[in-house]
This record gives sequence, C-alpha cells and structure tokens, in this order.
Amino acid sequence: MKAIHEQVHAEPEAKLTVSRGHGAPFGATVRPGGVNFAVFARHAERVHLVLSRRGHERWVAEIPLDPRLNKTGDVWHVFVHGLSPDTLYGYRVFGPFAPHAGHRFNPDVVVLDPYATSISGGQQWGVPDVPNGDGYTRFTRRGRIDDDEFDWEDDMPPGTSLARTVIYELHVRGYTRHPSSKVRHPGTFLGLCEKIPYLQSLGVTAVQLMPVLEFDELDQPRIHPGTGEPLKNYWGYSPLNFFAPKASYAVYPGQQVREFKQMVKEFHRAGIEVILDVVYNHTCEGNEHGSTLSFRGLANSIYYILDREGRYYNYSGCGNTVNCNHPVVRDLIISSLVYLATELHVDGFRFDLASILGRGEDGRVLEDPPLIRHIAEHPLLAGTKLLAEAWDAAGLHQLGKFPAWGRWAEFNGHFRDDVRHWVRSDPGAATPLAKRICGSLDLYGDSSRHPHHSINFITCHDGFPLNDLVSYNRKHNWANGENERDGCLDNLSYNCDHEGPTDDPLVNALRQRQMRNFLTLLLISQGVPFLSQGDEFARTQHGNNNAYCQDNEISWIDWDLAQKNAGLLRFTRMMIALRQRFFAISREEFIRRMTWHGTRLGDPDWTGKSRTLAFQMHGWHGLPDLHVMINAHWETQRFALPPHRGQWCWRRLVDTVLPSPEDITEEANAVPVRPVDHYHLSSRSTVILIAS
Repeated sequence: MKAIHEQVHAEPEAKLTVSRGHGAPFGATVRPGGVNFAVFARHAERVHLVLSRRGHERWVAEIPLDPRLNKTGDVWHVFVHGLSPDTLYGYRVFGPFAPHAGHRFNPDVVVLDPYATSISGGQQWGVPDVPNGDGYTRFTRRGRIDDDEFDWEDDMPPGTSLARTVIYELHVRGYTRHPSSKVRHPGTFLGLCEKIPYLQSLGVTAVQLMPVLEFDELDQPRIHPGTGEPLKNYWGYSPLNFFAPKASYAVYPGQQVREFKQMVKEFHRAGIEVILDVVYNHTCEGNEHGSTLSFRGLANSIYYILDREGRYYNYSGCGNTVNCNHPVVRDLIISSLVYLATELHVDGFRFDLASILGRGEDGRVLEDPPLIRHIAEHPLLAGTKLLAEAWDAAGLHQLGKFPAWGRWAEFNGHFRDDVRHWVRSDPGAATPLAKRICGSLDLYGDSSRHPHHSINFITCHDGFPLNDLVSYNRKHNWANGENERDGCLDNLSYNCDHEGPTDDPLVNALRQRQMRNFLTLLLISQGVPFLSQGDEFARTQHGNNNAYCQDNEISWIDWDLAQKNAGLLRFTRMMIALRQRFFAISREEFIRRMTWHGTRLGDPDWTGKSRTLAFQMHGWHGLPDLHVMINAHWETQRFALPPHRGQWCWRRLVDTVLPSPEDITEEANAVPVRPVDHYHLSSRSTVILIAS
C-alpha cells in the first residue's frame, strides 16, 4: 500500500493511500475503507486516475497506475483508501493518436468513466459550467462516487401484463416546464411526481420517459433564425453515459440518483410502470470531427464500428455507431440495463434504433445477434418490458422480423401509417386497417408472437402531435434553423381544408372529430396502445414535426389546453376505460370470434375504393358483443345492423360525430339504437355499439 502524497500531482494535504485493487466490477465501487476503480482501456500505454472535489472540480490527486501492479489484462484498476463519497473522478489516458488504426487517445482530456452511475456538472439546464484554473468545462464531466442509501420501503413493480398495458410517452422537462403546469419543481423528476394523479385519472398504466440518462443539451450548434437564441439538444437522443440520470432533472445539486429513485417509487405506488427510452446505438462523441469525452479516449476501436481507415460507420444518422455486439460493449449495455432494472427499479425499456443492436463489428446484420438474445434471456431482465424501434437510419427495416425470442415487442410503424391513411380517406386503406385492428396478424402471427408484441401508435415525439396531424398538410420547421430540410416530408396528415389555426367552426369541429376517430381506432385495436403527451387535450407544435431542438413553448405542454379541450380529454379517459373494461378488445391471443361487415351485413368491401368497414366482436367469458362501424367517406353512409338475439338490443357507446358529452357514454347510460336494423353514420366518423 502506497501513500498518494509520495506520487506526482497530489495535494500535500491529501492523506490517501492506494493499493493494487481489483479488475472487477468496472466503475467506482465503494467498499469498506475506500473505493475500487476499474476501467477498460485496451491499447492504452499509461492511465492516470484523476480525483477532484465536488463543487469546484479542482483535482485532489492524479494517480499514475503501474501496469505491473494496477493492470489485469486490458483492465486498469486501483483501490484508494480513505476516499470520501463526495469525490469526483476521471481518467487521463495515454496512447497512440492513430485514427487510421482506430486509436484516438488524448491525454489532454480527462475522460469520463463509461460505468459512472452519477456525473458532476450540468446541474442547471442550459447553463454552461464555469471553467476554472484547471481548465474544467462541461466537456470534461467527472464521475461522482455516490454511496447514498435510499429507502425503497416496500416498493414493488406494478407488474402489468403487456396485453393490459397502456403507454404514455412524455418528456421529463417539457411535461412540467410550462407555467401552466403549476408544479413546485418544474422540469424535474420531482415535478413529474406532481402529475401522477392526473396520469392515474387518465387511465394509463405506464409512462415512457424520453431520454433521462446524461446528455449535453448544449451540444446543438444551431440558433433560432428569428430570435438568434441558441437552440438546445432538447430531446436528449445523444447520450454521454448509459447509467447516470440527468443532473439537471434534479431539484437539488448532486441528488439526481436519489430523486430519480423517489420518482419511480411514487409512480409504483400509483400503480404506474416506468419505461425508459434508452439510446445504445450511438453516443454524443460524434464522428471524427467530434469531441473526446469518454469512450473514444479509452478504447475507440472497441466501442465504435469503424471502417479500415478508422472512419466511423453512421448507421445511427448521428455521426457514429456503437459496436454493440463486441463482447466488451455487449457487457457494458447489459450492465447498464441490469443496473437500471435492479438498482433504479425501472420496469422496461424502449430501444432507440434497435436494429443497430443486431449489427456485427463490420456493420453487417447478424442472423442471431448475441446482444439482442442476451437481453431477452437475461434472468435479471426477465420481468422487464422490451420495446424495439425495429429500424435504423441506414435503411434497415425489421418490422415484424426483429429477433424476438418471445420477449421483444415492436413499435408498429405500419399501424401508424395504415390508420393515418384510413382517417384521411385514402383509397385502398380498408384491408390494411382491418389487419391492424386485429393485432397485425400478418406481422406477428407466427408461433412465438402475440398481439401484444405490436406497440400501436399514431403519434410519438417524432413527427406531428395529434392536433397538428389534423391541422397541417406540411411541416413548418423554420424555427429549427435548418431551412426546412429536417423532418419528414410526408406526414400522411389532413388539415381539414385549412392550414393551421382557424376560427371556422366547421373546420374545428371536423378536427375534433378526426382526433376522436384516431383515438378510437387506437384503443379498440389489438396490441398495446401508445399515447403521446398532451394529445389527449390537443396540444400543438404549430406545425413543427421535428421539435428536437425546441426548448420552448413549441415543445412544452400547455396545461391550459386541458380546460380548453376538456371534451377531448374526457373522451380519451373514457375510451381507455372502455378498452380496459372490455378485455375482449385487448385479449392476449389473436381475435377469432369476429365477423366482418360493410354497409351490408356479411359483405365487407375490400376493394381499393372502400371507405366503410364494420365488424362485430362476439363476447366471451360473460362479456357482451360489440359492434363497430367506421366511415372514412366524406358523405353519410347507411350501415345495416346485425339482428338481435333473444332479449338484447344494440345501444350506442360511442359516436365520434356527436359533441361532448354525447360522443361517449358509460355502459349504464348507453343509448338504445332506433331503428333497430340500421344506423346512419355521418361522414368521417366511428360508432361503437354494445349488446345489452
């Protein structure tokens, strides 16, 4: 054991000693008497552990590691005795700078430990950390040694089956940042806790949080063309680390891990699961012109997929691609998931550009990708929900074919597109719509798949929100500073014959009706319904379909709209309850007890010109029959009704053409249908009848 003050670059008052340490586990591990540090750095020639203090980030000691004593294989390690838990740390790594060979070591930078579970700096959102005399900036963020105990009490995961799950996507900052949110701690994990009663009343069973692991919101180079203000990396799909909750989402400095745990515990008490949107496909270090922050300065040729000249493959569209199926990187990702599930009690994960997880070290798509299978088979992840975005930015689309092993569900882009085609009255949409309502049997009908492997969505953070989907025919992304080059060109939207806001009551009534149509089709379909924040009360992004950089009222949730559009909010709540009440709609196996009709009984129109569809879902286990009629035509259509059986008759639960509160009723208040043999369905409307 050697005293640090005998070594170079130590403060005289540092009364710390070091010993050899252990090569596992990776990261900084608090043990009796001190902290063990272990980091993977293949091809490194020398490694120094740099210690500093919380608050001013001034170094306490820089400890050169002896490759004879402090190295096992490719892992450098040391045990520091007497180290206080508030210490910050990083690594100065020496080695060749030879990009053509894949090496980009830079000893001028103190790099971040990839296994750090808490990170210093970045406490105030959008405010650069002030450099000091040691050259500290937010680009040399330090790992925080965090040994705080947290009392989980009797926390248990809600354990909602995927078949009964209703997912609600939200952005932690944007959900409560608007002044109308009226929370004590806007834009934070604790602020989100204050919205739990609302989410309970809505009826969702899980929240899916857009990225909450550390990213740098200031790495966005563009400015707002109108105001000149710098834009932000608001969404956060540019990770700095795979373990550490974002510091600026905490109320109190350095308490991000504790406050994240508190948030999860509060959600669990309310019976709501927490799903994280995780980004393992790329990092914020970018391409060869990017910054050395962490992975690149430790083992660039291992952590990233490179070509023969050392350039970065860009399957992510963000500059680099993580080498996910290299054994070392695979272990990192698995360790991250296990940590989030076991230590932070997270219930599930949505994997951004998940198809990249199936690419090999040369970029080719693997037939049996070990990482995807390892995640599916890992015993500590067996109770978590695994949701894949089954494509990447390089054109690989695996919808319906993503390796599943009975565990992976997929975001169903066909559902989104086919429902949008139908609602805007496109020809040829009837057959695709029927497939989506039935759980996408064409995609998930093999022996190991079920309807709940389809995550059904119409909107998400990427694209128009629901209100804009019925209000704009084209994107309006001028504020992004990219001269309208960004964002999807074809949104499959219909503005109801007026672009943007209007005072025309007929246009506004049609838009409300179309939103109710979308919500109805989403919530009566087999599969897992996915709602995007604020769609239930018609939030708008003013036509921006790519608000990734808009940390302002374009993206923030305006809670005044919950009052302004109370009728749509009521409709959404009751439709979610209707779905959960009639489990026949969301049963776990593909629907068999179902009869298709058109405007005439037993005669569905599957031709390309069809814009009408109806089906009767026959009740089982004591549930009543349901009859659904959908008219995408711009004219009223007469639908024949199935004849009564015995003493029951048809009663109306839903008619999207009617104003609130007539548009949807409780089962006990369902309105008898007269006449009994047919129903006139107004243009662009959906009706649900119940046998009673």
